[in-house]
Amino acid sequence: MSQTFRVDLRGIVDLLSHHLYTSPQVYTRELLQNAVDAITAARGADTGTTAAGATDAPGRIALTSGDATGDGSLTVEDNGIGLTEAQVHELLATIGRSSKRDELGFQRHEFLGQFGIGLLSCFMVSDSIEVTTRRAGEPTVLWHGRSDGSYTVRPAPADAQRAEPGTTVTLRPRPGCEHLLTRDAVTELVTHYGAHLPHTVTVDGEGVTGGPAPWDRPADEDPGRRRARLEAYCERVFGFVPFDVVDLEAAESGLRGVAFVLPMPANPAVPARHRVYLKQMLLSEGAERLLPEWAFFVRCVADTSELRPTASREALYEDSLLESTRDALGAGLRAWLVRLSRSDPARLREFLRVHHLGVKALALHDDEMLRLVTDFWPMETNVGPLTLAEFRERYGVVRFTPLVDEFRQLAPVAAAQGLAVVNAGYVYDAQLIDRMATVDGTVEAEPLRAADLTTHLERLSAAEEQALAPALAACDRVLSRLGCDLLVRSFEPSGLPALYLLDDDTAFQVDLREAREAADDVWASILGSFETAEEPRPRLVLNHRNALARQVLALADAELRATCLEGLYVQALLLGHHPLRPADTAALNQSFLGLIGRAVAGGAR
Repeated sequence: MSQTFRVDLRGIVDLLSHHLYTSPQVYTRELLQNAVDAITAARGADTGTTAAGATDAPGRIALTSGDATGDGSLTVEDNGIGLTEAQVHELLATIGRSSKRDELGFQRHEFLGQFGIGLLSCFMVSDSIEVTTRRAGEPTVLWHGRSDGSYTVRPAPADAQRAEPGTTVTLRPRPGCEHLLTRDAVTELVTHYGAHLPHTVTVDGEGVTGGPAPWDRPADEDPGRRRARLEAYCERVFGFVPFDVVDLEAAESGLRGVAFVLPMPANPAVPARHRVYLKQMLLSEGAERLLPEWAFFVRCVADTSELRPTASREALYEDSLLESTRDALGAGLRAWLVRLSRSDPARLREFLRVHHLGVKALALHDDEMLRLVTDFWPMETNVGPLTLAEFRERYGVVRFTPLVDEFRQLAPVAAAQGLAVVNAGYVYDAQLIDRMATVDGTVEAEPLRAADLTTHLERLSAAEEQALAPALAACDRVLSRLGCDLLVRSFEPSGLPALYLLDDDTAFQVDLREAREAADDVWASILGSFETAEEPRPRLVLNHRNALARQVLALADAELRATCLEGLYVQALLLGHHPLRPADTAALNQSFLGLIGRAVAGGAR
């Protein structure tokens, strides 16, 4: 048996009017929106339903605050199309029903409001709403709605008759909301939401205007004055003086706007929030996802005629049109960067010093931005800051380390061997180098890992290796207790006695073995499945060109040699910024105290 839902009107009104909107102040915006839509209909924007009431009269919206009415009530009067009694019953008394839909229920884009619930926002500041309305050729109708879900409709009394078509909305403040209907509050809210509306808007007879909108480009305005006006607007609204100002357009969504480039770094993890107007009415001060994610370095103010708002009219509806708009605005910012690279390279470098992360993120899938990064962004190398283009021109092969710590331990040694290396351990750098080699087949790029560096170090002669063999075997046993292998090579700088080499694959296997030893049987079995067949270990490379390293290997006292070797091992760890394990700390203490003990004993004799 088919049943129908029972609807608690009081609960629905409470839900929509108190929980759909984030602030009671939006009641002003919704009243302005209804007035603007009524004027739009009166002008014949939709000839299918308003031809009988169409007019060419200028739009007029007059608000009278509680200070002027004398009883604390607020009235909002427009010279829009008005409603008949039948339309009042159908539209004002049916939640979700809007006159701004066609016969199939599709939203008609000429209007700001499309959901039939905007008037309910007034219940946040008033327990009752009075609507006095008149359609051309029809009598004036008085609708009185209450927050409990009840309403009455009747012909307007003689003292409430309207001489011309239009609508008057009257609100009487609920306790605690009186301050929202005062002259100062209403003027501030109307200016905030409707300062750029294309109609005459007054509060207590005083006109409300915000001057030229940010997206306007008056033909008679000097470019320098417009730039100063926009910079002042940005400082007032967003709180910073922009690095640059970029005009944006997206014809498909009827969007015109201005992007303000931040003069300081922005956190890419925090979504950028933009100021968005819909048909010159403020929609949201914190709209997200209007621009691509990589464009976190700008704040935008824009007006659109085609993008759809959500039901609360405080955000944009995510659809294919918003997606294509986002792409178009991203293309506009990209074009600005390209123009900057051609007209003012020094300024582009200044921009990149602040916002390189956003441009590098874009360069991962945009060839033109990749060129900007390779030509203008200096990267850290062991031969000084160089752009990738400069590095390639000087050294041919683009050798790089994908980890910052690895670069720190390899950079001085590689430089002494004549190897130039790029530090690609920062965000996106390694990916950009790989992409540069993919896009340009003539670019040769190769990672330089810790294990690879040993192939560039000079081996000892056969005679030298044979002479050192007994000492090396003893030293190898000492380091084996610390999970490390020993190599002896000759390399520059000669002042460096030892080098500790550990790549990330070996580090992973070392950590895995230690975790497996500390885990129970179940977890040890799981961790064991990730271990490789062979057992890679870090290497301590002693520098045979260093006098101290040679003296340690030549020591006849095995105990003293082991103590000195442990000291060199720990020093190499510290120089390479490696963390010390408990075993390493013990080796540090043992070698340090052992050498002090030897020195004291020798001094006593």
